[in-house]
Amino acid sequence: MATPIKEWSKLEVRAVVRFLFSKGTKPSEIHKQIAKTYGEGAMSRSRVYQWCTWFGEGRTSVGDEPKSGRPKISTNEENTTRVDELI
Repeated sequence: MATPIKEWSKLEVRAVVRFLFSKGTKPSEIHKQIAKTYGEGAMSRSRVYQWCTWFGEGRTSVGDEPKSGRPKISTNEENTTRVDELI
């Protein structure tokens, strides 16, 4: 019996989804295999279906797409210098 993988990254799990989907594995079976190998918290069933849809539409990247809008943080060298000057 295989030992579950305890340390994994979301990119690793997405790559497994892409691999299995490319081999014709159904999303429900992909989810079962991921849950068994990586644990239930690795990827939800709905997220597996979403990734399979994206890969079926031609997506090849397993990375996050760039997000629009405000950045979550604004710390950079320019801002740090400006704050230091103000203080």
